[in-house]
Amino acid sequence: MSTLLIIDDDKASCRMLQMHFRSQGHDIKLAHSVDEGLMQDDGLLPEVIILDIRMPGRSGLEGLPDIKQKYPNSRIIMITAFHDMNSTIQAMKDGADDYIHKPIDLPELDQAVAKALISHYGSDDDIQIDTLPFSDSVINTMVGSSPAMRDIFKTIGRVAQSPASVLITGESGTGKELVARAIHLSSERANGPFIAINCAALVETLLESDMFGHEKGSFTGAVNKQFGKFALANDGTIFLDEVGELSLSMQAKLLRVLQEKEFIPVGGKTIQTTNARVIAATNIDFNEQVKNGLFREDLFYRLQVVNIHIPPLRERKEDIFDLAQSLLGRANKEMNKNVNRVAIDVMHALRNYDWPGNVRELENVLIKSVAMSPRDIITADLLPKKILHSISSQSMSEEALKDINTLSLQEIEKLHIQRVLLSNNGHKGKTCDILGVSRPRLRRLIKQYNLTDNETGNTPQEETHND
Repeated sequence: MSTLLIIDDDKASCRMLQMHFRSQGHDIKLAHSVDEGLMQDDGLLPEVIILDIRMPGRSGLEGLPDIKQKYPNSRIIMITAFHDMNSTIQAMKDGADDYIHKPIDLPELDQAVAKALISHYGSDDDIQIDTLPFSDSVINTMVGSSPAMRDIFKTIGRVAQSPASVLITGESGTGKELVARAIHLSSERANGPFIAINCAALVETLLESDMFGHEKGSFTGAVNKQFGKFALANDGTIFLDEVGELSLSMQAKLLRVLQEKEFIPVGGKTIQTTNARVIAATNIDFNEQVKNGLFREDLFYRLQVVNIHIPPLRERKEDIFDLAQSLLGRANKEMNKNVNRVAIDVMHALRNYDWPGNVRELENVLIKSVAMSPRDIITADLLPKKILHSISSQSMSEEALKDINTLSLQEIEKLHIQRVLLSNNGHKGKTCDILGVSRPRLRRLIKQYNLTDNETGNTPQEETHND
């Protein structure tokens, strides 16, 4: 049984909420002002506080810091009849967990309380994330324990000391630049510069100047002499990202650099040399480009002395935990937060989703989740819907069932219903649509399997409201 403290000067509203939540088995305490809420017995440890904003005396917003100090472990849901953007923003900035408008929609409040209770109690299955300080060097380190990543680490070790050109292939977002940096930092050139060029980011005339430099007056706007990145990368490494986007003219100039280690700046007459090591990357099929005459075959072979292919994240899902740990460390560092737990259903969703945007998409999801999390845990409600749907679509994965051969048909059905309910935060209408059952049928199944609040994201008593 959970304890809820309701702080609201509207006594009729208090009585209505008291009856509603008592019917669900909660212990309810009432207060009609901020000060009365703060004067509660010191032994009161409410899991959830429902706090009105507009009240005589101190408002809920004004009293929120003191309430958080007295009840540091309580989850706080603000309620107000005034739809004020500034109040909403201020409440969330000051540490409220949710914000509900009056007139109170009971299913919405039920869902907010259910989320708050899940956040408060957590689970023995929550995954603890190592929260050691993350330095820049650690943040930029590649991680992964899959066979594919272990092979990549071995290849990096073998080619690092060689001056050979390396072509890194793989879908967008797989981490090709991280591989290039790892090669550079493992080589004898580690103390030299690492300079990256995005070959698709500039038009050809500007790209040539960016790569090889230009002389003063060589074109409109060239008011000074400028060194190119091949010159700046001397004694270091130059990384050519999206090299497949180069025009045929630029391909010819790059081929000369690879063959002769020399180039001529735009508008210049003197040949310059470079000993920069070239590492290139692409997400296109070079064989097809060469076949269609869009990429020079001789340049292709010059670039691909060594090829390192990074498989997409969907083909190495065993790396997701290691990646999540590293990426959460980065997000915590950047946002000065300490999100150090991941709910078990969140990890199931991350492992079930196919990640078309690869590691970059995973990073964006985790950064958003850290930014939006009011506490130290990432819960399912913080994930995009498309990722949550992966729980229900693959709810009977080996990770979820562990060993399907040991489960009865009824146990599998119970687990599947539980997963779909959790992925939809207990919303029975959405759950019915996914399961393909009627609402009365779903109610009978919840009762049959005795699914509890923590198992569904709601309680069986809520079924008449949460549609």
